[in-house]
Amino acid sequence: MKKPPRSIAPRPGAVSTAGRWRRLPEERPGHILIAALDAFVENGFAATRLEDVAERAGISKGTLYLYFDSKEALLTAVVRENVVPFVEAAERRVAEFHGSSRDLLVELVRGWWTGMHESRMGGLPKLVLAEAANFPEVARIYFDEVVQRVRGLFAGALRRGIERGEFRPVDVDYTVRVVMAPVVMGLIWKHSLVKCQIDDIDFDRHLNAIIDIVLHGLVKDPEPRS
Repeated sequence: MKKPPRSIAPRPGAVSTAGRWRRLPEERPGHILIAALDAFVENGFAATRLEDVAERAGISKGTLYLYFDSKEALLTAVVRENVVPFVEAAERRVAEFHGSSRDLLVELVRGWWTGMHESRMGGLPKLVLAEAANFPEVARIYFDEVVQRVRGLFAGALRRGIERGEFRPVDVDYTVRVVMAPVVMGLIWKHSLVKCQIDDIDFDRHLNAIIDIVLHGLVKDPEPRS
């Protein structure tokens, strides 16, 4: 039996028409991006067709083309609309932070993990790494828009701590890679082996272990003073 087309339930403002629904034009781009992110994470970039995204969004392929003319344009918009605002908020938080560099670094790790792990965005690292060799332009979009800016956040926190005498001197650029790697690996594991029920992770313990190891490698006095 042929399965019915899969769609996402409409938000308030959608208008029902003959068992389907149509969205007001000004609302469509955001809804298309939600459908695209879900499709890319579930199926991969190569296997996702624009028809699949249109079906999930409850629109025609022709309507989708009014907003996005290619999968690459669609992925670029997905990254810029979903991940970049999250990075921008973190950049503002760092600029306004007045506590210790230890607390800033912990907040960055926890905030980045929570923002990615608890949202649809968590599948993007696996998607990008899996598709990078065949679609380098896709990897470039994510690297420029997200990875470089997140590295800048962590590098700024490390340099701040070193300058204040809170952290011991380290190779900042590669310490950032070491700090980020297990966080990214946790996200990839969640959307691969954990999803397939081959392995399981207590993600709270995973994050706490990352923070513990990082702080004891960086901070002259890892434990908070009473």
